[in-house]
Amino acid sequence: MKKQIVFIFLVLFLASCGTSKSLRHQPTLVNYNNTIPLVKKLSDTSFYSGTNFCIKNKHHFWELYVEGDPLERGLAIGSLTDSLLKKQEHALFDKVDDLIPSNFKKQVLWSFLKWYNRELYLNVDNEFQAEIYGLSKYTTSDFDYIASSFTRDLYLHGAHDIGHAVQDLAMVGCTSFAVWGDKSEDGSLILGRNFDFYAGDAFAKDKIIAFINPKEGHPFMMVTWPGMIGVCSGMNVEGLTVTINASKSKIPLIAKTPISIVTREILQYAKNIDEAIAIAKRKKVFVSESIMVGSANDKKAVIIEISPNKTAVFEATNGNELICSNHFQSDDLKNNSRNLNQIKNSHSEYRFERMEQLLGQSKKITPQIAVDILRNKEGIDGKPLGYGNEKAINQLLAHHGVVFKPDQRLVWVSASSFQLGEFVCYDLNEVFKTKKQNNDFVSLEVESKSIAADPFLKSPAYQNYKLFRIEDKKMDAVLSNKTNLPSIDYIGYYQSLNPDYWVVYYKAGLYFYQNKKYDLAQQQFETALTKEVSTLPEKEKISNYLKKIKSKQ
Repeated sequence: MKKQIVFIFLVLFLASCGTSKSLRHQPTLVNYNNTIPLVKKLSDTSFYSGTNFCIKNKHHFWELYVEGDPLERGLAIGSLTDSLLKKQEHALFDKVDDLIPSNFKKQVLWSFLKWYNRELYLNVDNEFQAEIYGLSKYTTSDFDYIASSFTRDLYLHGAHDIGHAVQDLAMVGCTSFAVWGDKSEDGSLILGRNFDFYAGDAFAKDKIIAFINPKEGHPFMMVTWPGMIGVCSGMNVEGLTVTINASKSKIPLIAKTPISIVTREILQYAKNIDEAIAIAKRKKVFVSESIMVGSANDKKAVIIEISPNKTAVFEATNGNELICSNHFQSDDLKNNSRNLNQIKNSHSEYRFERMEQLLGQSKKITPQIAVDILRNKEGIDGKPLGYGNEKAINQLLAHHGVVFKPDQRLVWVSASSFQLGEFVCYDLNEVFKTKKQNNDFVSLEVESKSIAADPFLKSPAYQNYKLFRIEDKKMDAVLSNKTNLPSIDYIGYYQSLNPDYWVVYYKAGLYFYQNKKYDLAQQQFETALTKEVSTLPEKEKISNYLKKIKSKQ
């Protein structure tokens, strides 16, 4: 307890030191167009300002097109997504409230972030700061007690990195792949990825497919959310793609360039792999990340492995096939102790091996097969994992799945739920060639090339999974003594909704253990170990409970 008090006072002291300059900082806006956009509303789901527009399509995600200099783009994004920005920020901070109910602890967190981000503005190029500044003019004032809208939005672009660095955790468990040459149907490059990032259902609700036509650099698309100008998944008109996968990270003492801003610069300014590598090597980052870069000009893909101290490049060693999960593979970084620990104690290696299996089952990969792979819910050799298991390629929590064909400038993006909905096709050649004729502001989708929704969406198993997610939260409340078990039959019902998932038996074991019903707890823990437990530490935790029960008996 004394250590916790000392830590809290240290955080509050550090927050008062050296942060005032960063909190007052604003980007240089000279020579940028600061005209406030006049937005016209065609309907509740269709808005435009000049040639810029934002429309909601039939798949329930938003299509955004903006052009201009950095400030123009920011102002256009902010004005067109005004209500979405406010809703998204509330969704994010509501999630923080759920995780940290204590106001005092939240104050400590905000104080720490101000100190930790004290030099963040020095590591983000003015161009991207100006764009963030423009959109920040339309965010809510409800959270100004944390920081000004611009400073807060800048912080949020490093939120993934900060959580990753401070907790030494990868907040996502993404899986991606690339094939080309004799591994694809027509010989051209195909890439697929699941972005398994989950910050609550409300956060994932307003997905945006953004088409950005910058005054300088290459026009590009990205899959994003309101307020986010960094890139997690995207492709430019040169046929260069980027996707990011978190890796094990050393804990730094200060924030530097957020990974999504590094990938944004690559997407906007690189036309080939060499240019992408050069940009990555110039940047100072504060977490470890694998950036898969596909290139139509190079007819292949590589992985740029970037860490606070070193940047390496990994190329395919298994013919024309490349796989990426959440660990490093290059000679320079693969033997790092943290990386070896990640392989041992996470589900990264398991998903990597499962992806190898799935790619090996098809001689030639097509967009449809790529989508089928991203939707796969089974384990190695088809073993049932239960739904929501982190060992699955499809963990049923993805913000989005995406497939690229760079040579053809085609991209498929998953509609809700997760990557189970229709994969909606867009043609970048058509988007940036015909957008000025889009006077009716209709969807940019190429319907004839879109891929149908997964039939699993209509299955009884999926309906049970939706119920399981609700009941799982109730079970957590029971375990934290916030509520009582609904009935004596509840545990059986809860487990029937997701019977192959180890978690339902582990939580039942915890309930019986807490209530000193050790024989019943032992049965549940032993059953959990017959299932595919997600990680070695979780497996060891169950075994430790069994040891405790044995000692009590």
